[in-house]
Amino acid sequence: MDKIFHFTKEKTTIKQEVTAGLTVFFAVVYIIAVNSSILAEGGVPRNPAILATILASALGSIFTGLYSNTPLVMIPGMGVNALFSYTIVNTMGLSWESALGAVLISGILFAIVAFTPLWRILMTSIPESLKTSITVGIGLFLALLGLQKSGVIIPSPTGFGTLGNLASMEVLAALLTFIIALFLYIRNVSGNFLLTILIGTIISFLFGVNSFDFNQNLSFSLTGYNEVFMKFSLKDIGTIPFWIASISFALVLIFSNMGVINAYVGEMLSSPNKFHKSFKANAVSALTCGFLGTSPTVTAAESAAGIAVGGKTGLTSVIAGLLFLLCIPIIPLVSLIPDLAVAPVFIIIGLLMVQNITKIDFSDYSEGIASFLTIILIPFTSDIVTGMGFGFIAYPLLKIISSAKRDISPALYIIALLFVLNFVFTILY
Repeated sequence: MDKIFHFTKEKTTIKQEVTAGLTVFFAVVYIIAVNSSILAEGGVPRNPAILATILASALGSIFTGLYSNTPLVMIPGMGVNALFSYTIVNTMGLSWESALGAVLISGILFAIVAFTPLWRILMTSIPESLKTSITVGIGLFLALLGLQKSGVIIPSPTGFGTLGNLASMEVLAALLTFIIALFLYIRNVSGNFLLTILIGTIISFLFGVNSFDFNQNLSFSLTGYNEVFMKFSLKDIGTIPFWIASISFALVLIFSNMGVINAYVGEMLSSPNKFHKSFKANAVSALTCGFLGTSPTVTAAESAAGIAVGGKTGLTSVIAGLLFLLCIPIIPLVSLIPDLAVAPVFIIIGLLMVQNITKIDFSDYSEGIASFLTIILIPFTSDIVTGMGFGFIAYPLLKIISSAKRDISPALYIIALLFVLNFVFTILY
């Protein structure tokens, strides 16, 4: 074990790593219910999506732990799954099978970047303000989705939304669940997201919002998994929307993972080479998702929970991955979880992501305006790619106007051009 994970070199122990693995698992296990819920809104069958989420998280985490020896856990990304269902399927009109095909192609593009010198070029080319504004914008988008799933906000024909019926049992159950979620989170209760989902599900039954038929069959079977496994489709590969989807996935994966991995590996771990190995492991994990039947995996921000309690090696990730596999027999129970139970998790994760806004210097208009456009357009358009596109296009234009062309890397010009072509092709289509 020491030869594989270098406990002595990292000044850690097996007990410390196992504890960290347990901690980070309970911090991220909510993804089983949340990710499958979002994928279901894009047409992916719910129960097979649950199994796909478990397998992607388990295999990605175990591979990352063994290959890079870092305590980073892989889960289907919050925000990337929203891009899959709400933008690529529901807005752009691709089938979920074609969206999985785009996931596969984006994984290949991600791997090309990760396994070539391109990763270093991009790492030094993208301004921190744009990386941060994408995180903040996605956070606002997730919070909005949480409010919609809880019924607090409902669609309005005259605006972005309006207040729902606060007297309805569904909204009251959601608000009570949210209050409990805040209590658990503020008190730093271990596994607070998981507890929130469990308590919210119980409340939904008590309030009569959810019902349970004791005669229904809750036995687990792998037979339904063939509905999503290897069901990716490349029939639309010759169309513009397919490539817009593929490149959009790739851009989100590359830039979001760069920020998270660099923050954790660069600041908390010892070897500078671990960033690149972690980045490559992430690319391989994302690549497998097209086959497994889920939106791409990313490095979980909650990996910080394991690092905070002493996780320093890949054993932390391996333990978390093995625990995901142990969840497979309870998949039928996960399908009973209602939207109102996961809505508070959306809102709190949104809050955590929005906190990064303090890192943006809005007093510098050449930085602040591009960031602002990214932040507001992601939730207002319900389209992550649109927000990113406006930000990446506006940034070099504002720098030129401000006579600060020296701040623009050649790679950033290319990325901005890609987004311009993205919008042109979308209009023409």
